[in-house]
Amino acid sequence: MFTQIKFNGAVNFHSTSQLLHHCSQTKNLRAVREFYAHVLRAGLFFISPNLQTKLVLTYTSCINKNSLKTLTHFFKCLPLRNPLPFNSIISQFSQDGSDCLALHALSYMHHNSVYIDSYALCSSLKSVSCLNNVCFGRMMHAYVEKSGWVASVFVGSALVDFYAKLLCMNDAAMVFDEIPVKNTVCVNALLSGYAEAKMWGQLIELVRRMPLLSLAVDNFTLSAALRACSGLCAIKLGKQVHASVIRTIIDGEADVFLQSLLIEMYGKCGLVDSAKKVFNMVGYGVKEKQRDVVLWTSMLGVYGKSGNYMEVIRLFEDMLTEGIRPDGVAFLTVISACGHTGQVDIGMEYFESMTRDYGLVASQEHYSCLVDLLCRAGELERACKLVSEMPRIGDEKCTVSMWGALLNACNECGNVNLGKLAAQRALELEPNNVGVYVLLSNMYARNGMWAEIEQLRELMKSRGLKKEIGWSWIDGTS
Repeated sequence: MFTQIKFNGAVNFHSTSQLLHHCSQTKNLRAVREFYAHVLRAGLFFISPNLQTKLVLTYTSCINKNSLKTLTHFFKCLPLRNPLPFNSIISQFSQDGSDCLALHALSYMHHNSVYIDSYALCSSLKSVSCLNNVCFGRMMHAYVEKSGWVASVFVGSALVDFYAKLLCMNDAAMVFDEIPVKNTVCVNALLSGYAEAKMWGQLIELVRRMPLLSLAVDNFTLSAALRACSGLCAIKLGKQVHASVIRTIIDGEADVFLQSLLIEMYGKCGLVDSAKKVFNMVGYGVKEKQRDVVLWTSMLGVYGKSGNYMEVIRLFEDMLTEGIRPDGVAFLTVISACGHTGQVDIGMEYFESMTRDYGLVASQEHYSCLVDLLCRAGELERACKLVSEMPRIGDEKCTVSMWGALLNACNECGNVNLGKLAAQRALELEPNNVGVYVLLSNMYARNGMWAEIEQLRELMKSRGLKKEIGWSWIDGTS
């Protein structure tokens, strides 16, 4: 089979690609080694950069990702004057998530004086950001500065993106200012960092600077601006951004993410009717089905946060009627709404339907919401049974907050015995949780159990726990 890769004195790349692809899929390391020995004997390895790259990538896909010795052996066989095979290898490693191997290849290039261009740097910076390696990233930044690549908008954007993903926003802003000719990509990289760091003021200021930089806004830019408006509850600015969406984005109603942010912005600012108008306008005159689960969930969240719990339940039913498959967030919102409206049976049915009909896995948040639903209805025994029989999710079976919610409900309903049990279970999980002691003390005080309060204080004192002193602050300035 190996002899078929050479036809009329040339490399048959189609057969080679098929063979190497098959070896990669089957992890057949022996076949790769035999093929490598064959191309070395035939003298094909050193005359074909494409073959070199394919063979290196196939070999590394068949071995332990932490094995660098064999990888270095292959690198020694590559021509040091040609960076293209190295660039392809680094890019492929970065795309496959083999970030350590990508950086090892870059390090080999640097130590052996292989020319490092913008392509290799951009791929490597992506791998560094995936590894959250600040030290290596700063080393690469130093190299970029020394080699003059900081003037490249592509390398500069990759550096900005690296610092932004690690929330080193001062460094990201510094690199951004050093890029002589900027584009929308590097601006959006910085905007993304500001949004993740919730630096809303800086984000808005950067958006306002874009016309001065002769840069046009795009969907991502406007989405970041809407996130900032939501974070600041800046409705006047949010309306301006909405106007920009209508004016500059062609067929903006089709961008589900952008429209969901508009809904959330209006909801966060208390304009529920405006959020509903945006929701109704999506797909108007085209396809009602354009409103996907993201938009429905956003609108459900707006109603839930504004206290319109009956609207949450009604909208959720409309969502099911239109054939939209709800996600975990939608169920969380509607179960919470059932708790606030006292509709225990409907809330329990939604919870059971989530796993039974839609195959979703209930999270701790769903169970907490269900405990709150039962506690609000005064069904404390059912809530206690639910928490006690809750299946293990990840590393935990239940949380302190669930027992705390039950304890608080027991305080409201005067069920001291069950409240003691809830406090005991909560303290078994977190013995030094002061909040549990405070809830238990409040329950004792409400029922005139002063001796128990004194014992509780002695226990807290022996464990070195103190209740934070409440205080208030009145600003007398005008």
